[in-house]
Amino acid sequence: MKLILLGAPGAGKGTQAEIISEKYNIPTISTGNMIRAALKNGTEMGLKAKSYIDAGALVPDEVVIGIVKERLNEDDCKNGFILDGFPRTIPQAEALDNMGVEIDAALSIEVADSEIVKRMSGRRVCLACGASYHTEYKKPLKDGICNVCSAELSIRKDDEPETVLNRLNVYHEQTEPLKDYYRAAGKLITVEGQEEVKDTTALTLAALSEI
Repeated sequence: MKLILLGAPGAGKGTQAEIISEKYNIPTISTGNMIRAALKNGTEMGLKAKSYIDAGALVPDEVVIGIVKERLNEDDCKNGFILDGFPRTIPQAEALDNMGVEIDAALSIEVADSEIVKRMSGRRVCLACGASYHTEYKKPLKDGICNVCSAELSIRKDDEPETVLNRLNVYHEQTEPLKDYYRAAGKLITVEGQEEVKDTTALTLAALSEI
């Protein structure tokens, strides 16, 4: 199975990717991990990416796509793969098609923005011991205090409501149009994200079983 995972930040893609990867015995591939591996291994595309990174510039699409192609040619991708975080834009999707990479489906995990903001902005972390909590789903015994070491809990910058909303806006502007792109190709599958992970998983696996 060759799969692209779509969904806004905080929609729970990562968890579903892990479950799908284990069930179908296929690797989950993220752009960040691919670039780091290409840099470490000194591949042709990795060296090209390094020249941009060293200059403090964004790695251009053609280099990222070259790194993706290198990764997809590795042995563990013979039976399929999950692309998580790529493509992010229509031009990247078109480039993937032009390279002859055929996917079976693009799976979009759908969660309302309001629910994502609630999920992410409710996260709390203990900077002293690393324990994590949630103001609604995993409350500490004492409000704002870590159960493990009694230190004060903090909210990460990435989880602040303003940051979450900014990330959602970028997703809607740049990545969400991919749903129409893959819908037009007859490859879009949508799953409504549920409050319980196991319920989302059940819907996801049911949808994939019909491919």
